[in-house]
Amino acid sequence: MTPSKPVLVLGSAPDVMVARNVPRSAFSAIVVINNAWRVRDDWDYHVAPDDFPKDRMPGSLRDGQQFIGSDAFVPANNAYGGIIYAGATMAFTAGYWALSTLRPSQMLFCGCDMVYPAHGRGHFYGKGTADPLRDDITLRNLEAKSARLMIHAARQGCACLRAPAPESRLVFPQADLLGINQPAQAPPVPDMATVLKAERAEADLGYIVESGRYWEEDQTYSTQALDAIDQLWLSACSV
Repeated sequence: MTPSKPVLVLGSAPDVMVARNVPRSAFSAIVVINNAWRVRDDWDYHVAPDDFPKDRMPGSLRDGQQFIGSDAFVPANNAYGGIIYAGATMAFTAGYWALSTLRPSQMLFCGCDMVYPAHGRGHFYGKGTADPLRDDITLRNLEAKSARLMIHAARQGCACLRAPAPESRLVFPQADLLGINQPAQAPPVPDMATVLKAERAEADLGYIVESGRYWEEDQTYSTQALDAIDQLWLSACSV
């Protein structure tokens, strides 16, 4: 059964602290990414990559809490076409995992805006590594990757939303995190002809790496082809 309450996904941007005191009862589940487990202690799932520093992991798990590693999130991402097309950020990774596993009607992302100022705090806990700004073939167009996630979610009846922020790379509609009694937002209706064209282009390109560790493959990836696919996903939704 699809949960009627949103799944809350927390990242590490400074604005995530607004989520600290929102009532737990407003959400069907809380998914925290990397260091975001520090924001509040009543989360359900902690999603982090294999190379996340051990000294930054939660010291212990409360009853019902689970750690979600690559053995869980890579197959979930592969079910939606593979990490190369989905975008190798933990926000998108967690989103596809939640779609595959939790089957929500809404996902509300907070602190996942992937904006890293040249000066000032880029993370709620201080200084951190701006992961999505690294040189990576999957991260050339973060807006397109978020459009792709939003469309995949919409096709299974789930609306992707983002909490208010001064700037965001996410193209999701904005929702008031504190307005927990607001009516549920319906997912957008994408241009399905363009969606199918994007999926055919992904299938024709065939950049599927079952392990998710695409950087270890002896293969050259076409940035031009990936950029063309990104543009299809962007044009398939109204942004």
